[in-house]
Amino acid sequence: AERRKEFCKLAARYAEDGKVALRNIRRDAIDKVKKQEKDGDLSEDQSREEQEKVQKLTDRYIVELEKSLADKEADILKV
Repeated sequence: AERRKEFCKLAARYAEDGKVALRNIRRDAIDKVKKQEKDGDLSEDQSREEQEKVQKLTDRYIVELEKSLADKEADILKV
């Protein structure tokens, strides 16, 4: 039982690392969109729309990652 709990903690740590990576990707994408807006390639509205799309994608993948973690923890704890 203790070993299973350790594996759950390890899985949670990997999931958190994944979330951090997703947030870093989101930050880079939003910075790129803001730079395009500043350079005049995108209008303010287009920039806002693109930033919202990036945020929605990030949220979707974080939810998927959390669901995968929950499934994995249930699988690990199952005897």
